[in-house]
Amino acid sequence: MNRSSGIRSRPLLRPALPAAVLLALVLAGCSDPGAAGGGGAHGEPELGEVPVAPAAASISLPLDAYTDTDAETVRMGQVQQRLLSRCMARYGFPYEEVRPSDPAGAQGSDGRHLVLFGATDPEFAAAHGYDLTAGKGRPVRPPAAPLSESAALVMHGERPGGAQGAAQPPDAANEEEAAKVDSGIDVGGQKVPPGGCIREAYRKLYAPTKDSVDLLFPFGLASEAHERSKGDSRVAAVLRNWSACMEKSGYGGLKDPYEVVQKLGLEADPGGPKAVTAAKADVACKREVNLVGIWTAVEVAYQKRLVEEQAETLALYKKQREARYRLAAKLS
Repeated sequence: MNRSSGIRSRPLLRPALPAAVLLALVLAGCSDPGAAGGGGAHGEPELGEVPVAPAAASISLPLDAYTDTDAETVRMGQVQQRLLSRCMARYGFPYEEVRPSDPAGAQGSDGRHLVLFGATDPEFAAAHGYDLTAGKGRPVRPPAAPLSESAALVMHGERPGGAQGAAQPPDAANEEEAAKVDSGIDVGGQKVPPGGCIREAYRKLYAPTKDSVDLLFPFGLASEAHERSKGDSRVAAVLRNWSACMEKSGYGGLKDPYEVVQKLGLEADPGGPKAVTAAKADVACKREVNLVGIWTAVEVAYQKRLVEEQAETLALYKKQREARYRLAAKLS
């Protein structure tokens, strides 16, 4: 994992990512390609205490100290919108801030690890099967007012309708670099920031200086630890036990909890009767073999190792994260 460096290819807004999105990426296997495969050069780490069938909401991992809770994610999204609005106002363009949707758990318990090992809650499984959207609802937002050509130029920092393959206006990886980069675009006698107001808002919050650690650095480490845990012999053993239990329950051919929905053809109706029956068996088998307890202990061990290996960068990340919180307090 490396710190952010260099000019990014395009000026995109990288929002504060909800924990559920990060977890979905982890479960999809988003990791360092060379990271998977057990303990790597160090061998398998020793385990600490192995909890017995812990509730997913109670799971605490070492890298949690460097990642935002759901409520903090919502707050950072609001701050980024506020910075975008202020940038647009400098050019005389009103911009109505879009309030990020509160993810599940934002106002209550932290939901970072609720689906880390698939379905684990017996009550939720019995009521909703694998339908993770159950009870959340979908906020209805009025369509955004169309931007004028000048406003769009300020927002995105690029001229519309450019020739295909034409060189894009320059961008900057951080605000220190941005101060030295000429976007080549003027609106109302003012120079548009590299990448437009979208990129400026991101840089001010997440990349103010050249040594800014990438926003997703801790997530990358968590993903790496998760991939390594999949190749650990202790996780492999408990997965075999879970698979055997599922086969006894009538669900054969399953290697891990992440393929249940797809292999059983539940995508179209993840909360239907068929899915509920499967989810109840899934959760029961996880409890019978203590899958969540054992895998949590293994995951903790791999995260501890990575935290120690990346202590210097993580300390800098934590310091910069605290600075973001101070900025958020000033803008509130």
